[in-house]
Amino acid sequence: MSRDDTLSGVDSRTVSTDRLETHVLERGDPNGEPVVFLHGNVSSSRFWEDTLAALDEEYYAVAPDMRGYGDSETKPVDATNGLGDFTADLEALLSALDVDEPVTLVGWSNGGGVAMDYTVTDPDAVDALVLVNPLSPYGFGGTKDVEGTACFPDYAGSGGGMANWEFVTGLEHRLREDEGEANPRTILRSFYVDSSHEFDPDREESYLTGMLDTAVGEQHYPGSVRDSENWPGVAPGETGVNNAISPKYCDLSDLVEIDSKPPILWIRGANDVIVSNESLFDLGTLGRMGEVDDWPGDDVFPPQPMVDQTRAVLESYEDQGGTFEEVVFEDVGHSPHVEVPDEFRERLDDVLEA
Repeated sequence: MSRDDTLSGVDSRTVSTDRLETHVLERGDPNGEPVVFLHGNVSSSRFWEDTLAALDEEYYAVAPDMRGYGDSETKPVDATNGLGDFTADLEALLSALDVDEPVTLVGWSNGGGVAMDYTVTDPDAVDALVLVNPLSPYGFGGTKDVEGTACFPDYAGSGGGMANWEFVTGLEHRLREDEGEANPRTILRSFYVDSSHEFDPDREESYLTGMLDTAVGEQHYPGSVRDSENWPGVAPGETGVNNAISPKYCDLSDLVEIDSKPPILWIRGANDVIVSNESLFDLGTLGRMGEVDDWPGDDVFPPQPMVDQTRAVLESYEDQGGTFEEVVFEDVGHSPHVEVPDEFRERLDDVLEA
């Protein structure tokens, strides 16, 4: 499958790999320096399309849709392997494309987690790592400190049961309306970007399509759920993407231990409310706000310090011989590449030209 509505200079096609029929957006010279862009949860390569369209054609830019997203094949996600399915899919794609390594990996949100996992798996294959509002190295939900200590032994409060079911229903029915607090369009406008951001109408529709092209169910988004005796009563299941990023299965802190350490650029928006020390998608934050009943308090289940966790791991990475730079864009939310594209590309160019 390919798209016929891409921006000028961006190509669309589906690549057969030994794991997955993977849809990709491409730009530039296939023999050029490879740059791979990885999208986040409930999104697709569409969110990288503007970045690709503006990139110098001397590079070979590739933005895949991960399994169950966009126009790629839907296959179950084995959450017990953390982000391993997505990492193995990426390895298979780059092999099928005959991409010369090492590559520059640019990962946004969950894609940042995949980028870290790929780097841990094969550090020599990565030339540089750009993390954009990335998933914490300790996953999403259910941890209480910068070391990633679990709030409960069964990791209750993370995983598939943490999704907003109004939002899931909106995805399932491909709702494009803007009525309701948790419909996909409202989530895009209110949480994917800073509330002050105004979308170009055509680009908003494309991004919304990228969200709606998410496979919904226990095998993918948000994933399966297990009952728990611990607050809030549910714990991670074994399938689906939200379980794959539960700290029960997702621990990327081994990034610190790799011998070959590519330079890391960490970019984030100061006003991000998704990946934050007080994420509005984290039950610790919502419990403190009184939005979830029977919250056990900060001693038991505080908001996950996601940004502080990332910084602590990257500082350890630096202490052990690596390098990283943190760049914060003020008045920007979860998607700097969408909200301040010129400033974002300037920082990306610095990495590519180094």
